[in-house]
Amino acid sequence: MEASKKNLYNTVDFLTSIYPYRNYKNTESLAKAADYIESEFYKTGSNVHRQKWKVNNEIYENVIAKHQPEKQERFIIGAHYDVYKEQPGADDNASSVAGLLEISRMLAQSKLPLDYGIDFVSFCLEEPPFFKKKEMGSFIHAQSLNISENNYLGMIALEMIGYYRDEKSSTNIEKEKNSLIVSGIKKHINFNKNISSLLKHQGKIGSRHLTYADNYKNNGPSDHRNYWQFDIPAVMVIGTGGHGNPNYHKPSDTIETLDFDIMKDAVESIAFTLINFDSELINQL
Repeated sequence: MEASKKNLYNTVDFLTSIYPYRNYKNTESLAKAADYIESEFYKTGSNVHRQKWKVNNEIYENVIAKHQPEKQERFIIGAHYDVYKEQPGADDNASSVAGLLEISRMLAQSKLPLDYGIDFVSFCLEEPPFFKKKEMGSFIHAQSLNISENNYLGMIALEMIGYYRDEKSSTNIEKEKNSLIVSGIKKHINFNKNISSLLKHQGKIGSRHLTYADNYKNNGPSDHRNYWQFDIPAVMVIGTGGHGNPNYHKPSDTIETLDFDIMKDAVESIAFTLINFDSELINQL
């Protein structure tokens, strides 16, 4: 399956052009983003709906598309569409929303039958002041699964998959390969390893996993954190060229800073991971 660089660019371009910026204060802007995401999901023929909740008398929404909704075994992949304060958020996190939409299109177009269904979720309210709070869209979603009869195999939260640069190592001889970092906790170490292994399987992009102690205070810097307490293995997958994105949470996080060639490779590797996940293999590791 091949990702479309044009589709990835168009989504990032649309989301970053929304003004005022799509932070929690600008609910009309968030609604424009949600409408766009919903319309793109509908194009795949998926079962699409919105999950709504109220915070301080304002309505916020997750947009959810279900691939093979009849399947009781399911995998979750998500990306938040809100931004931090006053900035366009091209990498954080329009890049990941673009990847999410493109993977859903690729899977639908392939007509590949899977043994499990996939829930594509675009979250609202990942950013402060709601981060680590129960108002986060990912907490709302994870909590709602607790009463479901479905069996959730795992979850991937996509974060900032559009910015890359090669950085020299400390030896000043070799360069770190552009990679997708998998971040999770020790409780789910086999899941973390399996996701990282699958990401680099095709050789299009590197990957390594960072597995932290379950009670490490800086665990879970994204939406994946909210699935652990409901006993769903979950990781963050984030792009890097060595030392992260210097434009993080700044007005300079613009579309011009992204590398859509490498992003295309990343999206194809994530799609490969999603359709080749094997829970039985996890249990054997």
